[in-house]
Amino acid sequence: MLVRLLYVSQPVGPVTTTVTTSILEKSSIYNKRENITGVLCQGSGLWLQVLEGERHQVNVLYSRIMASRDHHNIELLSMEEITQRRFGQWCMALVHLSKDDPMVQMAHPEFDPYTATSKDAMSLLDELIKTSSPIVSLES
Repeated sequence: MLVRLLYVSQPVGPVTTTVTTSILEKSSIYNKRENITGVLCQGSGLWLQVLEGERHQVNVLYSRIMASRDHHNIELLSMEEITQRRFGQWCMALVHLSKDDPMVQMAHPEFDPYTATSKDAMSLLDELIKTSSPIVSLES
């Protein structure tokens, strides 16, 4: 059974290019092996991430994230059964979310993923993928 999981968290410590590159490399290897796909939105002191795959594998990965010292204030926004993947082309993609991004400032100045509905958070993520740059993807 395929599922899609959406969560928000805050990174512990500064998120540097080295940290981001390490996350992408590790997640690409792990996700490819476990047949997990998804996207990570990073910026403004937040991580907003979608994971897709078989329920057991996604649960195992989410448990690892919950236990990770790299995250705090982790909150599950949604987990739903799906019939097809929305982000199937990526083992993991990264979308940089900048406070200066005009789309964020004008279209969603009030956006707070901790209080938003999961539908609103997913809609913002979809918009960011379509309009923000750069998107760094690691091919599945």
